[in-house]
Amino acid sequence: MAREIVLDTETTGFEPSQGHRLVEIACLEIEDFVPTGRSFHTYCDPCRDMPIEAERVHGLSGAFLRGKPRFEDAVVAEAFLEFVGDAPIIAHNAGFDRAFVNFELGLCSRGHLPEHRWIDTLALAKQRFPGMHNSLDALCKRFRISLSEREKHGALIDAKLLAAVYLELKGGRARMLELTSAAAVTAVHAATRNVYGERPRALGPRSTDEERAAHATFVREVVKDDTLWIKFGL
Repeated sequence: MAREIVLDTETTGFEPSQGHRLVEIACLEIEDFVPTGRSFHTYCDPCRDMPIEAERVHGLSGAFLRGKPRFEDAVVAEAFLEFVGDAPIIAHNAGFDRAFVNFELGLCSRGHLPEHRWIDTLALAKQRFPGMHNSLDALCKRFRISLSEREKHGALIDAKLLAAVYLELKGGRARMLELTSAAAVTAVHAATRNVYGERPRALGPRSTDEERAAHATFVREVVKDDTLWIKFGL
């Protein structure tokens, strides 16, 4: 089965080269374009202050993150790499997330995740909807994906939304309709086959002797042509 990982991050800013750090990372697993329910999610202590502009976006304060595991801790770095494995990684504006993930991996002497492993849903959306707004919010609205659970940006909720967007960009609903149609055809074929075999014992008549005699008299005296009725034993 084709295994892929949908990833999203939250950070203290835009550039790791300027001292900004990753503070939240979430990954969701999908196989053959179907979410499996398996996920990886953690907050990270950036070991620095949280700019107010960034906090307004994701709502994560320095006080909340203080004491959380650092990315270099095995509970984060090793667990993250183990969960991702060798699967392709799906992210929206993937260059941003890749830069922060690889920066953090470099700080703890782990190998980078090369660019060829990343699938950028922003690039996919631009190919499908050229000249249109293709932010995650815009795509959710375009595909009628509910944003009701999202009050602020968060890696886990954004990863869930991105998974739904990615499946739409890959024709997810159309594929489900194809599968549903195939299942319906199979059900029809099964229903039209004699899957139950012959009835082991014929059902007895539901009419009484008197009713059958009255019917015979009606056919003989009123219809006066009993050929069809006799043919079918009526």
